Amino acid sequence: MRLVALALGGALLLPAAATFAQPATPAQASPVPAVAVTGAASAKVQNDRMNATMRAEAEHASAAAAAAEVNARMAKALAAAKAAGVEAKSAGYGTWQQWEKGRPGKWRVAQTVSLTGADFPALAALVSRLQDEDGLLVSSIGFALAPDSRRRAEDALTRDAIRAWQQRAATAAEALGYAAWRPGRLTVSSSDLAPQPRYEMAMRAQAAPAAAPPVAVEGGATEITVTVNGEAVLEKPAAR
Repeated sequence: MRLVALALGGALLLPAAATFAQPATPAQASPVPAVAVTGAASAKVQNDRMNATMRAEAEHASAAAAAAEVNARMAKALAAAKAAGVEAKSAGYGTWQQWEKGRPGKWRVAQTVSLTGADFPALAALVSRLQDEDGLLVSSIGFALAPDSRRRAEDALTRDAIRAWQQRAATAAEALGYAAWRPGRLTVSSSDLAPQPRYEMAMRAQAAPAAAPPVAVEGGATEITVTVNGEAVLEKPAAR
């Protein structure tokens, strides 16, 4: 009987010992006061790259004849682009058959070339010549910033945007009654708005006898905006 009593007594002590061994819960830290602030800077930068997309098309009863005509015209256009110092890149090639009711089917072949350069007048003159002499058709003309130009503009705007963010952070801290603050986590992003450039071009048919008028272009500008978002951590309440 004595042994049983001791065993029961030991069992009764176990819950108390287990409770005593539990670690103490740490006190929760007080949240650090912070305010979210946005700063931005924008500028319009003149476009310095022009891109023209042109295509050569041919239609014949034979697919080989259509391809031969397109290949010859495109080879001549690529040679003219190289001579003019214009960057040229093949952008697409397609062959398909067309059918008309009551008539034998015909084969159509089309090839596209992308022309890019920094000399707008020279590239516009080349486009006009390829339209007039080689029968190429203009698909699109666009303008943009060269990568180096964009990077330089974004670097300068980043500095301005950070200064604007700092000024707004200081203003917000003062308005909230704090005499000191420090930057928290920040993000920097950029975006651009390129307005549709103005240009005039002739989309003449292959059989048109008259020469196409010269292509007149205006590059326009791209508006770049750099935005800084982040928290200003408030550290020292102002003295009252």
